[in-house]
Amino acid sequence: MDELPIGRRVAYWRSRRKMSQQVFADRLGKSKSWVDKVERGVRRLDKFSVLYEIADILQIDVQLLHGKDPERRTDALNCIDQVEVEEIRTALERYDSMSAYFDAAPFPPPLADMRKAVNHAWLTYQYGRYGMLTRALPKLLRDAQAADAGYAADEQVREAAHLLGQVYQIASSVLRKLGECDLAWLAADRSMAVAQRADDPLLAGIATTRVCNALVAMGRPRPALELNVRIAGRLAPGGDNDVRPERLSVYGMLLLQGAMAAARIGDSATVDDLLAGADEAAKLLGGDHNHYWTSFGPTNLELHRAAAAVELGDGGRAVETHLRLSEPAFNALLPERRAHHLLDLARGYSQIGDVASAGDMLLRGDRLAPSEIRCRPIAHELMSEILRRTRGAPPPPIAELAEHMGVGV
Repeated sequence: MDELPIGRRVAYWRSRRKMSQQVFADRLGKSKSWVDKVERGVRRLDKFSVLYEIADILQIDVQLLHGKDPERRTDALNCIDQVEVEEIRTALERYDSMSAYFDAAPFPPPLADMRKAVNHAWLTYQYGRYGMLTRALPKLLRDAQAADAGYAADEQVREAAHLLGQVYQIASSVLRKLGECDLAWLAADRSMAVAQRADDPLLAGIATTRVCNALVAMGRPRPALELNVRIAGRLAPGGDNDVRPERLSVYGMLLLQGAMAAARIGDSATVDDLLAGADEAAKLLGGDHNHYWTSFGPTNLELHRAAAAVELGDGGRAVETHLRLSEPAFNALLPERRAHHLLDLARGYSQIGDVASAGDMLLRGDRLAPSEIRCRPIAHELMSEILRRTRGAPPPPIAELAEHMGVGV
């Protein structure tokens, strides 16, 4: 038994399941006072039959109640569990806009409140706090859908659609990272349709990158490449299109994601062409910015150059690209971007046989954004490989991180 009292673990999971003490007590057939005393440690939980009943109601493994601190487990603090997946799925399956076609929603959420909530969700994602985000997503999806369905004035309709499109993109991005690729594709596909109603070509452009990322994750890189390049061509600056920083950022990200899809296919010539186009856009932009939540700029371009090299199996090139990075520029990027790159770099080091450096990169990424390392299936695969290829016992920090990730040493 670890140092966290069992009553605290019950309270943690009850809260995570969004149950009040009264609701939990009713389902358990106990009084609210009994639950309160258990959670405060005044009353002991020493009957296995009660523990199993509690675990069943909370839909968790009973080991979480009399085993380790949930904050030290992959499926507790930082990641998603199947109950939360189903809550997000249920929210994505709502069709409020169709219902509103027949009966308008009576009280849509205020758009000012929605703007704040969506901005907060983006920052939560870009700081790599995926567990916090997935727990907030079901309500955010419902609220954004209600707003999209509930407003009638043209300007409000466009803004509500814009906000809903962003929420779908946030959902797609985090679900893809956590391995829920089908749901990631569904959310991304919804974001493209909504972006058209928002009458914002740039929102539609960045929504395209989410769809393509989901397609690549589902093993469909060729249609992802074709779609990214086609939409990039429509949004390219110059001619009838302006050269605003926002357009440069979205256009650049379409090219970068196209390069990643091409790398997955093994088409190095197309990778180089698309990276060259993104380089031109980055130079015109003149620095790293976060327009449309893209984090696009010269530094993010180099991160994608390294990632593409890893996908092509050229870990040495990825390491060389990293060593050329400006350290101040890299450190100025948001945590998700930096931790994601360190995970890519760890894969690169592994490809050249340097498992010690690969492990060090995972440790650095974990310090920046634990969810990016502890929650992503690709990080789990890499940790398993590092442990398998390490001679003798792994260094204590690697062994400890592997335990946090739920990867057996």
